[in-house]
Amino acid sequence: MSNKLYIVMNDVTRLEYDRNIRLPGHQREFLDKMDEDMAGGFELAGELVASPNPIQRAQFVTMQLLMAMQREDEGLIAASCAYLANRYPEMTRVVATEQGEQISFNLLFNEEPLQNAVAVNFEPKLH
Repeated sequence: MSNKLYIVMNDVTRLEYDRNIRLPGHQREFLDKMDEDMAGGFELAGELVASPNPIQRAQFVTMQLLMAMQREDEGLIAASCAYLANRYPEMTRVVATEQGEQISFNLLFNEEPLQNAVAVNFEPKLH
């Protein structure tokens, strides 16, 4: 398991989340609340997902993360990164490509850490 989750956008490492940072209790509770909210279903790629599986949840949260990065919404960025890093310890990278208003991404699991990655100071702050 990698201790880091890297968020790469257009071949540039934009975020580096350190899994060694322990989340306070209220932040862990917030992640549980995210799970509860998603259990009721959500829209993914234009289709209603009534009973999402773990990969669909990861895809949904990743979409939220990437949109939050576009809007520079630090709270949602922190919550989304914390969720992905904590719920998917085998996830090593989110690799996204932005082309105009379109964003595509891949979730990479159990992959070797990035070489020469740029560290970004990032401390999760959930509200």
